[in-house]
Amino acid sequence: MTSASPAPVEGHDASVVSLVGVSVAYGSNVVLTDVALEFRAGEITALLGANGAGKSTLIKALSGANSRYTGEISIDGQPVHLASPVQARQLGISAVHQKVADGIVPGLSVAENLTLDDLAQASRHPFRNRKQATADARAALATLGLDWSDAALEQDAANLAISDAQLLVLARALRGRPRLLILDEPTSALTAAEAERLFSVLRGLRASGLSIVYVSHRFGEIEALADRVVVLRDGIVQSNSVRPFEWTEILHDMLGRATTLDHDRGTTHHGTDAVARLEGVQLFPESAPIDLEIKRGEVLGILGLIGAGKSEIAELLGGLAAPLAGSLSLGGAPYAPKRPTDAIRAGVVLVPEDRQRQGVLPGWSVAHNVTLPFLAESSVFGLLRKRFERSRADSVIDTLSVVTSGPDALIDDLSGGNQQKVVVGRWLSADPKLALLDEPFRGVDIAARREIGARLSTLATDGAAAVVLSSDVDEIFEVADRIVVLVGGEIELDRYADEVDRSTVIGAFLGRASQPGASASELPESAPERTSNDQP
Repeated sequence: MTSASPAPVEGHDASVVSLVGVSVAYGSNVVLTDVALEFRAGEITALLGANGAGKSTLIKALSGANSRYTGEISIDGQPVHLASPVQARQLGISAVHQKVADGIVPGLSVAENLTLDDLAQASRHPFRNRKQATADARAALATLGLDWSDAALEQDAANLAISDAQLLVLARALRGRPRLLILDEPTSALTAAEAERLFSVLRGLRASGLSIVYVSHRFGEIEALADRVVVLRDGIVQSNSVRPFEWTEILHDMLGRATTLDHDRGTTHHGTDAVARLEGVQLFPESAPIDLEIKRGEVLGILGLIGAGKSEIAELLGGLAAPLAGSLSLGGAPYAPKRPTDAIRAGVVLVPEDRQRQGVLPGWSVAHNVTLPFLAESSVFGLLRKRFERSRADSVIDTLSVVTSGPDALIDDLSGGNQQKVVVGRWLSADPKLALLDEPFRGVDIAARREIGARLSTLATDGAAAVVLSSDVDEIFEVADRIVVLVGGEIELDRYADEVDRSTVIGAFLGRASQPGASASELPESAPERTSNDQP
């Protein structure tokens, strides 16, 4: 990915989809107000806004997932009312939503999920067989330059890692040959190589006349791809601009206040005694043992690609797995949690990587989601203490500025970024000795990320330790006092943030490009150098 401007597209400026006066309200809560937009052929429109700005609501209206909108949506100048996703797809509008799990049907194979539309129309394909489904699935994956094995195509799609699940739903959407493609945070779980492959596909699709709506909190991606930037705040279109983009103005429109992309996190804190230690721990059968000390009073950033071992460290400390070799200690005493409840009792909490599958309970309120792991505190003789629940939920909402109608709101009604803030706030509200956060900034806007970073810094300076595990170099530099780089389950670098620069950290990745499952193109060298337009 580079920050060069996309090449202009000639002959593809006709309006594909237009909106006039589109509004959405839930009772007295108005989430979209009189939105007027036009999406043109051969153009990538970036849709930006803070968490809760109305982006997901607009996407649902456009994709037929929410028919309760007012106003007019037209396709090729003809008014339509989009009543369902099936109707929207038939009319040429396809969406890949941020909640990837919603696009996967458990119990069906990967090949069947890739050709799901064919299965839904089985009457048109009465003699369809597995061989044909597999061939069609391979053709769908080929649009993203992917070639998965037969075994991978035959496995239950519910078992896919989140990054592969994201690629699956992307490939399926492209297989339908839409005229308007909507992508909501499409790179949030992808490696650098996978993201670059996607960008190449999108540029080709734009050149062929496809209209694309692209939602991301990664400003470097927007600078590299977008022809137009539309900013939503509080459900209202604040600006609609074309290149060259004025990022200071865009950020002001997003947040309602002046801010910059560059962020000085302040003093780097050097920890004191060890809260936890990993000694001679082997993360993978083929990797060498590692020693790692997690210190009180600092935020430790562990940086690695998918498969580097960062999630494995989180699972060991969080009671989800046992080391292949070596030992753990906590507070100077042996530590061998057999289950997450053991870790929680010891003061260790884990914010999981996959929010949808592991972090929230759909259909439950914000208050219930916040207090669920702490039933002993929130109940007396088996009866819930509602006042306690509401108080704890209110504290999380206030501390992390969660956009919600209140603690009784359903977690499903919150935007993805605000759901993430609830999950993070839930665990930090327990005043842990050690907080582990695996990819905590996926789908989180710039303001929310800084709020979470500030909360982690406060937690550390109050005498605890925090570990942030991420595949994004700039995220780690923004929040971490100390940076550890993992490659293939082994430590390549362990330095304080004020002792290293970005190129040194990237060099640590490149020093071991032979990591199993990763090519040199997957390493952060393929990401752009920091510019004023990159995500901090």
